[in-house]
Amino acid sequence: SSGINAEWPLRPGTKKMNIGIVGVGGLGTMGIKLASKLGHRVVAISSGDKKEDIARAKGASDYVVSTDADSVATEFCRLDLILNTISGNHSIAPYISMLATDGVLVQLGCTTGPMEYEQDLLLFNRISIAGSLIGGIPQTMELLEFCYENNVYPDVELVDSSQLNEVFTKLQTANAGGVRYVLDIKKSMEL
Repeated sequence: SSGINAEWPLRPGTKKMNIGIVGVGGLGTMGIKLASKLGHRVVAISSGDKKEDIARAKGASDYVVSTDADSVATEFCRLDLILNTISGNHSIAPYISMLATDGVLVQLGCTTGPMEYEQDLLLFNRISIAGSLIGGIPQTMELLEFCYENNVYPDVELVDSSQLNEVFTKLQTANAGGVRYVLDIKKSMEL
């Protein structure tokens, strides 16, 4: 499931939180949907304002542009949890500043380089950085049942192998539609 690594910190029954979702792509939009359906206040976080309408349509209450200091300041020390779905190399410093005392940043996207952040807020606010990759079969089944019962589904676009270069180009610049691309192997074999 596209949401199992985002689901771990959002498990049903957890206290209601202020949750930030970094990245309004395929995994990010699934995180927004799950967190919203679980009753959390959701803040979508992106490097620009182009995806605000998408984020709000998926269930985000608020939106922060991470490259705008004034926008970041609106959530200074307010978020209990941030799920970072970005897989490209980037600084996590703006996100750290938005975490409340005892807040946790969960890294879901895998980067190839070191993460950059200042340690002062980590130390003074007891902030933690964690990671989540995938859940086991029981967690996946629980998530699928929750999604079915609450009508939460990923936004997917089926593509065949002839479209892969186009998809890679789209993903290198930004996932403007906030979708997950799924390769149709059967159709690709018929090409």
